[in-house]
Amino acid sequence: MSTASGVPVLRTAGILTASVGILAIILGGIFAGSSGFIGAVFAAVLVLVFFSVGQLVIAGVMKNAPEMAMTVALLTYLLKIGVLFVIIIVFADTTAFNTKVFALTVVACTVAWTVAEVWVYGKTKVLYVEPQVGK
Repeated sequence: MSTASGVPVLRTAGILTASVGILAIILGGIFAGSSGFIGAVFAAVLVLVFFSVGQLVIAGVMKNAPEMAMTVALLTYLLKIGVLFVIIIVFADTTAFNTKVFALTVVACTVAWTVAEVWVYGKTKVLYVEPQVGK
């Protein structure tokens, strides 16, 4: 199983994160009504989009220029943190959705994605020595 394409991470982490997001949406709707439902949906979609785009970018860099992977990963992370910061500022006083449910869903989905990603990379066999072509 190669993670160079990013497919194993996207599949495993996406399914786990979506499952956690669905649970948060249900719980948000039950305990905080429609504003909790909307906050959880917004948060789950945000996390799935952020992490999926980041994974696709890193997979593309790993395939074409692996020496740039760490730089691109850090820049992607910085960009995601900046966008999240702007979203938090813009929606700080919103009444469109429950901000506590939003925050809890972001944390829960982020933890789910991270756990799944660590699990996939822990199960992946990594070549430490490049096999010589032509021998």
